[in-house]
Amino acid sequence: MTRHEQFPAAGPDESSTAPAAQADDGFGPSQRPGVRPMLLEMAIDAGIPFGCYWLSMHYLSRSEVVALLVASIFPTLKSLSAVLRRRELDPISVLILAGLLFGLAALLVGGGAKLLLVRESLFSGALGLACLISLLFRSRRPVMFYFGRFFAAGSDPVRRARFDQLWQYPSFRRVQRIMTLVWGLVFVGEFTVRVVLIDTFSPAVVLAVSPIVLGSATLLTVLWTISYAARARQAGAAARMRSSTQGP
Repeated sequence: MTRHEQFPAAGPDESSTAPAAQADDGFGPSQRPGVRPMLLEMAIDAGIPFGCYWLSMHYLSRSEVVALLVASIFPTLKSLSAVLRRRELDPISVLILAGLLFGLAALLVGGGAKLLLVRESLFSGALGLACLISLLFRSRRPVMFYFGRFFAAGSDPVRRARFDQLWQYPSFRRVQRIMTLVWGLVFVGEFTVRVVLIDTFSPAVVLAVSPIVLGSATLLTVLWTISYAARARQAGAAARMRSSTQGP
């Protein structure tokens, strides 16, 4: 930040609202997620569909399409449960619901085993493409800005307004664009990797391996986001401190 690029004042009683301002500084998440729960979730996401596929192939039908339909029951119910738990259409619910609808649409269209395997990445690929396209319009706010605003401000109109005001600062815009670029590449890369896996390995291997490979990529990106946000937050605090000591 330059010396004139400061965050908006919190208001007349700035000291009382400082914690809120710090919480929604707009640079992204400040807490490291639990790695073990995410690893456990990856194991579950890989193990249960694979187990359903194996049981179906051995005891229900030798058809790979039928087995993949059975294997899709768990991730579909999991997505639906996540939407119902949130009880409101926030950006995360919309993201989960859209992915669920993309997957159901692929099921209704029909097709072979490859289409059923790739359906889980159809929406993430489309979202990644949307992230990258949003960066082409410099006057517009990139996709990850809206996710950042949700995590920072929720539905609080005051904090949302404060977050929106941050867009006027070049350093804030740069952070949002870099995050959007990275997540866009990760989402598009996830779709590409899944397609390569599907073309290279058997459905059973794809079911077992893809949640771990792609989940690991997501976990690493989340950790990078938190680290990058922390560095940006520290740089912003240092710039504000220099500005306050130098005076107007």
